[in-house]
Amino acid sequence: MRGKWQNSRAWRWIVNICRFILGATFVFSGFVKAVDPLGTYYKIQDYLTAFGMQQLLPDIVPLLMSVLLAVLEFSVGMHLVLGIKRRLTTRLALLIMLVMTPLTLYLALTNPISDCGCFGDALVLTNWQTFGKNVILLICAVVVFITPWNMVRFLTKKMEWTLSNYSVVFALVLAGYCLATLPIIDFRPYKIGNNIREGMEIPEGAKPTVFDTRFIMERDGVRQTFTIDNYPDSTWTFVSAETVVVEQGYEPPIHDFVMESLETGDDITDEVLDDPGYTFLLVAHRTEEADEGNIDLINELYEYCQENGYKFYALSSSSAEAIELWRDRTGAEYPFCIMDDITLKTMVRSNPGLMLIKEGVVLNKWADSQIPNEFELTGRLEELPLGQIKKVNDLRTLGIVGLWYIAPLLLIILIDRIFNKKDKKR
Repeated sequence: MRGKWQNSRAWRWIVNICRFILGATFVFSGFVKAVDPLGTYYKIQDYLTAFGMQQLLPDIVPLLMSVLLAVLEFSVGMHLVLGIKRRLTTRLALLIMLVMTPLTLYLALTNPISDCGCFGDALVLTNWQTFGKNVILLICAVVVFITPWNMVRFLTKKMEWTLSNYSVVFALVLAGYCLATLPIIDFRPYKIGNNIREGMEIPEGAKPTVFDTRFIMERDGVRQTFTIDNYPDSTWTFVSAETVVVEQGYEPPIHDFVMESLETGDDITDEVLDDPGYTFLLVAHRTEEADEGNIDLINELYEYCQENGYKFYALSSSSAEAIELWRDRTGAEYPFCIMDDITLKTMVRSNPGLMLIKEGVVLNKWADSQIPNEFELTGRLEELPLGQIKKVNDLRTLGIVGLWYIAPLLLIILIDRIFNKKDKKR
């Protein structure tokens, strides 16, 4: 028996408000994950590492999880927004929130990773902010689960499967395309048009983050923690050191961009960022995992740079031995620089990937499958469109992608309306 309150106008309003809040959040979360599936993949790897499970699963598993999570969230969100498959959808939404809310509480209490990555790089939340957000979404999920029939429909049951399958296919295609190329919308500080040097600066008057280094020392089998102020005498043996944040201050968007020459050990960061000429940066965060399918194009690009006086560096976090193996396998003659692994993953979502900069400004980025070839490099960069800042308009891109989804969606709804009218006439 349904109580009167369950069919009251006020309760219906509450259910539909909760349904749209929950649905819109799921759609946004699923969309940004589909746009940057590798970002979600890296975050899942962080989770697995934090829980000591990274070695238990092959790399393909977290990658599949990132794509499936994007598809699941986007599809469930659209089901909620459009009010289709209401019972199944509300159960899935509640199940997701029942899993995520306790998990984010644990992350907030233990802080094994800095943020949960629920909205990727589009909107970074602290672990406590994420937990608070999930509490609100859990309440919304409970409300819509109680009386799913109060959710207003936009389609009849006959068209539900059509739209359901279409949402899944759309999210899969979007994630697959961004995985094969680069994210269609770049939310990271190394996006095209950004100045790396400016991204590293701390505004005047901003409070810097205060760090403290703690030293783990051992004597007679006993370990103890010391700071620089009470560092012990030589009777103690050094074990390890860790740097902790004492007081969080302003942190610039780019804070680990340091290029250290593999051959000389010199820091050439300033030299590269201040260079008035063109510099190609080949980003291979792990050479032992990098795709070697377009090695010939990369080597040809290096030869092109030598002929025209442009700089070319490969950036990696791999060991010297792994880089030497890469050189043996690929015939690479370009110089290598060592850089932080997370920074490299942030710069280009491809392994390898390519970035073109000039005076520290990011002019263009390419995935491994998009490396410029001889038909594009027909002259000097100064005379080619390739040497100019690539025009990027995120709103236009978002509009085009949205149109690809919304136009067929409106067609489905229109067909449904016409079909219903014919049914009524009969």
